[in-house]
Amino acid sequence: MTDVTSAQVLDKLKGVRGPDMDGNIVDMGLVSDVFISDGKVYFSITVPADRARELDPLRAAAERVVKDIPGVKGAMVALTADKKGSANAAPVKRPAQPAAHGHAGHDHAGHTHAAPPRPTPTAQQKAGIPGVGAIIAVASGKGGVGKSTTSVNLALALQANGLKVGILDADIYGPSMPRLLKISGRPQQIEGRMIRPMENYGLKVMSMGFLVDEEVAMIWRGPMIQSALLQMLREVAWGDLDVLVVDMPPGTGDAQLTMAQQVPLAGAVIVSTPQDLALIDARKGLAMFRKVEVPVLGIVENMSYFIAPDTGARYDIFGHGGARKEATRIGVPFLGEVPLTIGIRETSDAGTPVVASDPDGAIATVYREIARKVWEQVAAAQGDASRSMPNIVFE
Repeated sequence: MTDVTSAQVLDKLKGVRGPDMDGNIVDMGLVSDVFISDGKVYFSITVPADRARELDPLRAAAERVVKDIPGVKGAMVALTADKKGSANAAPVKRPAQPAAHGHAGHDHAGHTHAAPPRPTPTAQQKAGIPGVGAIIAVASGKGGVGKSTTSVNLALALQANGLKVGILDADIYGPSMPRLLKISGRPQQIEGRMIRPMENYGLKVMSMGFLVDEEVAMIWRGPMIQSALLQMLREVAWGDLDVLVVDMPPGTGDAQLTMAQQVPLAGAVIVSTPQDLALIDARKGLAMFRKVEVPVLGIVENMSYFIAPDTGARYDIFGHGGARKEATRIGVPFLGEVPLTIGIRETSDAGTPVVASDPDGAIATVYREIARKVWEQVAAAQGDASRSMPNIVFE
């Protein structure tokens, strides 16, 4: 069987049009670049933001016709809203609505008046995930600071402390959870559009790394990243979880803004190493979360110091205490110091994270204490004493 091509997909999509469109979605320039990997097709359709819910049948129809193409194993189609528009993206027509007082338009005297700006949704207004009690983002201002290793060990530490935990790998370009958690294979689609998450060490896990081969380079623009993230959040059967840990990509780009603006985050944990360069970038992440009114739960100083395994001598390779000083300076909690050890590196590479492989060890104790501090803040913010940190349980 020959491989499916983008041209075939676009040709099929020419048969799809909305209820009040003058042409099909391809000729109107509403379809993004089509990405195909392992027989699965990924693309988005640009529609006006205020009609996204109304036009979901359009998305479903596009998905249906693509799945009918011989050789297609599955399709991930999302609606995206391009507020700026584009040269080739024609607007979807809708019946004209009479201007109401207080909205953009003309009043009876003929004077124009602008619509009031739409406020950024608060955490309470953002649509949550059924069954998930709290969502915590783990972020960093730059790559190479051990954020993903921190994310997975924090998730396992929260679980060791008695919580039901899942983890979402939000790094579309460089997903690492399949390797860190030693999970292979593809998620199964169950009823409707829902996907069953993968699982290991008791954690429910979702990552783009399960959907696309490790060697495939993801060349996606912002709208596709946004669509993929929201689908991995909302179209995965997470079940009942106390907390979902989100391993964010480094930096302050599309993925971070999508999560901060559209997901009711209970808070963010910032990971940094002690040196000034990493802290400069960490400040950008802190500033972003504060700007979008996401609570910063605190800072973790990763690779805080190195203990030589042969002599026991301590070396501050990247300096020491920089993250603690930064936390004090800006008034956020300092969550703890995680040393640089060969064991963390070896267990991460082997897919046996240190909290799971050595639960009674000194490093696991550090992560469990960080998890305790994080969860106490989340429970306090939710105002539910019954959700405070339970007793530590080892299974």
